[in-house]
Amino acid sequence: MVVCANPFNDPVVAGHYEQWYMGRGQGAARLEKRLLGKLLAGFPNARTAIEIGCGAGYFTRWLASRGLEVVGLDLSLPMLREARRMGNEPYVLGDALKLPFAERSFDLVVFVTALEFVADQALALIEASRVARCGLLLGVLNRWSLTTLSYRLSGRDLWRSARFLSLTQLRRLILSSLNERVLTLQWRATLWPLPGVGDLPLPWGGFIGAAIHLADGVLPVVRGGAS
Repeated sequence: MVVCANPFNDPVVAGHYEQWYMGRGQGAARLEKRLLGKLLAGFPNARTAIEIGCGAGYFTRWLASRGLEVVGLDLSLPMLREARRMGNEPYVLGDALKLPFAERSFDLVVFVTALEFVADQALALIEASRVARCGLLLGVLNRWSLTTLSYRLSGRDLWRSARFLSLTQLRRLILSSLNERVLTLQWRATLWPLPGVGDLPLPWGGFIGAAIHLADGVLPVVRGGAS
């Protein structure tokens, strides 16, 4: 993942990162994948994908299990070592703000709880849309949710470095960054405080999934500045 002061460069953090998915995070991961899977179905012609900020590769492997040819990209070498240890997918060291790929190299560009750790969120989306043919798939932690509040109160360096987004902020960021390239924007939320609740089109769930369908023939203008 790409951050100003990257907590994911710590080999201890990288070495234990996947344990959350295998332990107390299993339920949350299942709901996140269910939601992202629904949005992914809206790209029936997608064959290739890149996950930016792939970490130890949990969602990269999941995307591959859905039949996509997928590449994982991260700025943290310790995370990439873990990803390569746990899966056979190709992994690349790289910066979300300057992707080492040509225009329209992939059908889909995916961020799952990674945009929160990027120094310039707008530029990251612009770069993502540059290398995407069909669209972007985003999963972000909702700024205004009990889930995110618990992370903030944990005091961990990992979460102190995060810049969480509300649904309003996420939509504004997408539309202002990608401008006329946005053909459609779909979203839903999950991780509700009550058990048994799936994903809903309401802005208060802990995890927001968004699918951005991109118009052909239009590329965004690259610009600087923080989001």
